[in-house]
Amino acid sequence: MRRIVAFFLVFLFLTTLCGCGSGEPQSGLGNGWEPESHMALDYATQFSMDYYDGGYELVTLADGSRFLTVPEGSVVPRGIARDIVVLKQPLANIYLAATSALCLIDALGALSTVTLSGTKADGWYNENAKAAMEAGTIRYAGKYSEPDYEMILASGCGLAVESTMIGHTPEVKEKLEELGIPVLVDQSSQEKHPLGRTEWIKLYGALLGKEREAAALFQKQEEALKAASLADTGKTVAFFYISTSGYAVARKSGDYVTKMIELAGGEYIFTDLGDPETSTSTVTLEMEQFYATAKSADFIIYNSTIGGELYSLDELLAKNSLLADFQAVQAGNVWCTGKNLFQETTELGSMILDINRMLTNDDPALMELEFLYKLQ
Repeated sequence: MRRIVAFFLVFLFLTTLCGCGSGEPQSGLGNGWEPESHMALDYATQFSMDYYDGGYELVTLADGSRFLTVPEGSVVPRGIARDIVVLKQPLANIYLAATSALCLIDALGALSTVTLSGTKADGWYNENAKAAMEAGTIRYAGKYSEPDYEMILASGCGLAVESTMIGHTPEVKEKLEELGIPVLVDQSSQEKHPLGRTEWIKLYGALLGKEREAAALFQKQEEALKAASLADTGKTVAFFYISTSGYAVARKSGDYVTKMIELAGGEYIFTDLGDPETSTSTVTLEMEQFYATAKSADFIIYNSTIGGELYSLDELLAKNSLLADFQAVQAGNVWCTGKNLFQETTELGSMILDINRMLTNDDPALMELEFLYKLQ
């Protein structure tokens, strides 16, 4: 009897150990398959991709989630790890709640794969997305936090692409997965280098069977930036907007927007603003606190994408009279972002070139660039 009890206890112990390890993400597919190669990434750090024999591709995101693409006509490999989400190609009827991914998918010529949107037509600055919603080929299926589950399920949705905002409503992700809908959380916003965000086009290219097109589009942005050889201008830049409560909302030091300023030859006016360990990209400041540092900036870029479009310096000063003392305002070096800034991930290299032109062009007649316009 004692032997039986001892055997049972050992068995229970070993089972418990195995159970503790089962929740940990595994490397590889878990069935003995070994990757043939890996996707070459120059800037992106928030995803990786392994290539397997037969055209299978394993995508691993920084949050540990994993997705296996199964080529059309192929079968799902046996014995793969339970945490791997299977995506059978061709992908169709995508529910897109991550706005930054739209331009990447559109640039690949794959907008037809998106049939449901988490953004209404008037929230898109991409003309193709607007036209598709007006034509009814893309339908509004509720925002990320309140999706229309019935519509999404009835559409035969093959993938829901969410932004990291879904972390605020994890029950939505859980519900979609419960309904059998794969959920991919786009983590491009966590990339530190601007071209890291652009390089996510390679991930969508792989998912949508457009890898060659993705590589070519990314290379174009990378080469344009490298060819420019932008030198340090010594000019400082403040990038912010004024909230409805009267606070200044500035970019955190070291995020991708401030990196764009640096790559353009400028210097972000705040050298150590915000906690580098948090995922938030902005810092809210009392106006007096903001004034103490930002007043000496050589240039202002006002984030009208979020703070509301401005058309004159008077409109800017109406938000807070302290702005009149800013060096950039007095010198006439105040620019605004175009409405498409944060929905044009494919053009971040071009945006950097725009910022450089802003910093280096002394022509007073220059009032508008591709992504920036000047206030007067």
